[in-house]
Amino acid sequence: MVRYIQPTKPVGWSEYQTGMRNVFISTRGRYALRVMIDLAEREDGRYIPMKDVAERQGISLKYLERILPDLTKHGLLEGVHGKGGGYRLKCDPEVCTVWAVLTVTEGDLSPVSCLAEGAPQCARAAACRTLPLWKNYYALTKEYFSSITIADLTGGDRADEYVI
Repeated sequence: MVRYIQPTKPVGWSEYQTGMRNVFISTRGRYALRVMIDLAEREDGRYIPMKDVAERQGISLKYLERILPDLTKHGLLEGVHGKGGGYRLKCDPEVCTVWAVLTVTEGDLSPVSCLAEGAPQCARAAACRTLPLWKNYYALTKEYFSSITIADLTGGDRADEYVI
């Protein structure tokens, strides 16, 4: 009788820990999307205190404070400190895509290192039987996430199709 033993860590766990490969969407990416959606749903030109967003979303304010600088640096949000300050969308929610948010918060979403942006040509690329598989997977992922805008995820018609 052969017994299957469930591994305690996913295959490739050391790569996830070192940040080399990210083939799943982390809490950081999911929370960033929730912040963007929350701000889009309350968009009226005013700055919204992040403590309000954190409370509505049930996310630690300290954790959000680690995500917001990247969203601001890449032009997705703008923030003002002090009284009357907070954050608001800098990008148009009808144009800003899930792909844009995830690549800011997650980095390169390529499924294998040889497809990562700026990666050197793999010595095995010409003979690699799986490279077309990974290229197609990556293209489908990018196309899908690029087809969904922040506005799509707000309380509109398609909002029920997505759970983050």
